[in-house]
Amino acid sequence: MNHLTLDGVMQGPGRPDEDTRGGFTQGGWAQQSTSAGDAAGKAMGERMAAGGGFAGWLFGRRTYEGLMASWNSQGGPFKEALNNAPKYVASTTFKEPLPWPNSTLLRGNTPEAVRALKDQTNGVLAIMGSGELIASLMARDLIDEYLLMIHPLVLGTGRRLFPDDVGMRLRLTNCTTTPAGVVIATYEPAKAALGPGEVSI
Repeated sequence: MNHLTLDGVMQGPGRPDEDTRGGFTQGGWAQQSTSAGDAAGKAMGERMAAGGGFAGWLFGRRTYEGLMASWNSQGGPFKEALNNAPKYVASTTFKEPLPWPNSTLLRGNTPEAVRALKDQTNGVLAIMGSGELIASLMARDLIDEYLLMIHPLVLGTGRRLFPDDVGMRLRLTNCTTTPAGVVIATYEPAKAALGPGEVSI
């Protein structure tokens, strides 16, 4: 589940200082489309219900640390939801115990650890942010669905969701548009030849 610009940038959607790697100075761009949050939350809730409920979050180290610092300082219901939810963290530098409640470190090869977690878990394992983690799982065909909030912005710079060296075909399964022009699109990997509603990336 990620916010994207039309040119595929996923870096720093929430805050100006969220992710400044590579000299990125356009953080907080998703705030220009303020109505996207509620619609995205509704779409995610519907997907979790259809998938048997919520089983936990998958995070890379940077997203895990950023969310922990940001939401624990803000408080509110999202803080409690994040604190109470199971969190699985892919990191080569972290050691247990992890600083956030209900957190588990994924050990060894990350794609294999996620594959094992999927086999052991009922319900939806969701990823937010965590571009490097997504790329590693994408390359191993371990992502079953993409819920994308596509904003009517072109930034021309920044880290993109889909890496240059990974190609796939996707099938559009659901799509809605917010009053601010954000397209909320759900895609699944297409296993066969392209058909109606499918795109190649």
